Amino acid sequence: MAALALTAFALLAMTSATGSGFDGRSIRALLVFTVFVLAAHLAVRRWAPAADPVMLPCVVLLNGIGLVLIDRLDRAEAVNAENAGKPIPSSDSAHQLIWTGLGMLLFVLVLVFVPDHTKPARYGYTGGLAGVIALLIPALLPSRFSEVNGGKSWILLSGFSIQPGEFAKVLIIIFVAAFLVANRELFTSAGKRLLGMTFPRLRDMAPLLLVTFVAVLVLVYEKNLGFSLLVFGTVLAMMYIATGRASWLLIGLAMFSVGAVIAYYSFSHVRVRVQVWEDPFSTYYTTGYQIAQGLFGMGTGGLAGTGLGSGRPQDVPFAKTDFIITTIGEELGLIGLGAVLAVFLILCIRGFSAALTTRDAFGKLLGGGLAFSIGWQLFVVVGGVTKLIPLTGLTTPFMSYGGSSLLANYIIVALLLRISADARSAPPPPTRPTPVVPPIADAMTEHVSRRLLPRRR
Repeated sequence: MAALALTAFALLAMTSATGSGFDGRSIRALLVFTVFVLAAHLAVRRWAPAADPVMLPCVVLLNGIGLVLIDRLDRAEAVNAENAGKPIPSSDSAHQLIWTGLGMLLFVLVLVFVPDHTKPARYGYTGGLAGVIALLIPALLPSRFSEVNGGKSWILLSGFSIQPGEFAKVLIIIFVAAFLVANRELFTSAGKRLLGMTFPRLRDMAPLLLVTFVAVLVLVYEKNLGFSLLVFGTVLAMMYIATGRASWLLIGLAMFSVGAVIAYYSFSHVRVRVQVWEDPFSTYYTTGYQIAQGLFGMGTGGLAGTGLGSGRPQDVPFAKTDFIITTIGEELGLIGLGAVLAVFLILCIRGFSAALTTRDAFGKLLGGGLAFSIGWQLFVVVGGVTKLIPLTGLTTPFMSYGGSSLLANYIIVALLLRISADARSAPPPPTRPTPVVPPIADAMTEHVSRRLLPRRR
């Protein structure tokens, strides 16, 4: 209820600041969103009653604030179009509300049809193959059916678009968890030792290497740098969770460094991203315009922000998708942005807590991988927007405009809730029986008889 109340307050503040008022459109959207949330809550109470009570409210708050921000940008675009004498564009917030309903429906279906979180482990290899195929489809399609803004990572059919990489991410995480559970000992004992580290045999690692590197190479070819970094980082983190060896992190860092150098000299779009990262203001009117405007917007927001609905976030290209973080930073300031990041942090911590609480290895790896993917994606997004790392094009989970991302992330949350429910409802491990000791009172009053022994002569 608190998440819904904060969403309603944000919507009221935004409509008041923009001068549009809390009209019927806003009331209808809020009521529909409330119905969706109540349905999701009742589904959790019905099919996962022991699930973590914090994760869903965090997701509702992030999703609700995201809808308000998208609606705020819609209204600004409508004013600009009206002033320029152009047709008013369609409402993206209305589309996002529909995607929210579909996402929560998918959320409920996962809870219903996955009664045991270990069930996906049976289809681990199938999931890995399906994930790779899903990534390959846009690469094989003609550009008119797959290319958006220079990247071939979409499936475009008659006004309908979907990004299969979002769902491939979930399938690959399931595959990696199932593979590592089945071959865990091979990563710690079998193989050859080199530089003090034990390396598994190549034939043992072949499925994992094949899925990971094919996925990364396809994503780089599709100019989807963000997803390639997301997949590689998540797989590496899951290997560390499975083995507990920091050497795998060092190996992954070395492989990433070599791959980054090769990509820089092999792909022009990678070089452009790095050059913009180094100095976006030198190409302000071309490739650096987006990130420069985003930095200006967050600088304008300062500590407390301009106020929800009082800034100019619409001046930043793709403010609804890649750069919705700059909208938060400009209108809610550093304090508001910090609060949003804190909600994400709580969500990730509760996800890791669910993973650690469960008693089976697959649940630990699956929960850890899913929770890490949310946190890692957020780091890559915020790092790119703030110029900490090169811009990647990833979107902010639950907040940015986009149906594929929202659907996939609701699947992730449903799986995390299923893991937490199974962990919390599992019977405690058996304990060894404690020997019965007589009460102290009885011991003090116990009659003790003494038998005299014959005296030795």
